[in-house]
Amino acid sequence: MSRVEVPSENKLGACPTMVFGDVSTAAAAIIVMQEWWGMNQHILDTAKHISEKSGVVTLVPDIYRGKVATDRETASHYSADLDWRGAIADVDACAKYLKQQGCKKVGLTGFCQGGAMTIAVALFCDTIDAAVPFYGIPNKSGLPLDYNNLQCPLQCHFGEEDTVVGVASPEDYNPLRSKLTELNKNFEFYTYKAGHAFANSSGPNFNKEAYELSFSRMFSFFEKHLEFKSPA
Repeated sequence: MSRVEVPSENKLGACPTMVFGDVSTAAAAIIVMQEWWGMNQHILDTAKHISEKSGVVTLVPDIYRGKVATDRETASHYSADLDWRGAIADVDACAKYLKQQGCKKVGLTGFCQGGAMTIAVALFCDTIDAAVPFYGIPNKSGLPLDYNNLQCPLQCHFGEEDTVVGVASPEDYNPLRSKLTELNKNFEFYTYKAGHAFANSSGPNFNKEAYELSFSRMFSFFEKHLEFKSPA
């Protein structure tokens, strides 16, 4: 694991990141977006796992610039104060950095707020080659969301028992699925009998079966669109 400051057009300046793997020898990379908590140990462990399992580089942008919440009230404040356009600029800059270092393809995944950010970046940037959002839609971002502008293949994962209305509940993700279908976009859409944040092993809604199935689908999707082969 190494720390890299990536120049960004965000008004906050360069984006601090943590990188797993050797960028100089990787054919592909995956950017991993944090939940609303910030760059905590769980998201770093997740990025490390994805890197080791896939054999590609993973990079975690610290879009909160060092702030990490340990309770829901603080996380809510951090999330509400987030400059979405600035964060999108951070992710775009990270993708450009990875490609400048030799990664031919860059994927993007994220969870909860990070899932919503994954969709937002896929709508506004052309630097991402495949995107996999988990239980997050940027409906509360204040951004103009035009799914005609979807820039890359998308694979979505949601919980059928998710009660986070406005972000990831069935009343949120069903219209998204309908819109992607209507526009004939290149996408896959999966739902699981699970609640919100079912892939977070440190959270109360962790669902091992849904986590393992969704991650196996994510790895296959990234292998196809980022053109790499995971280690045996």
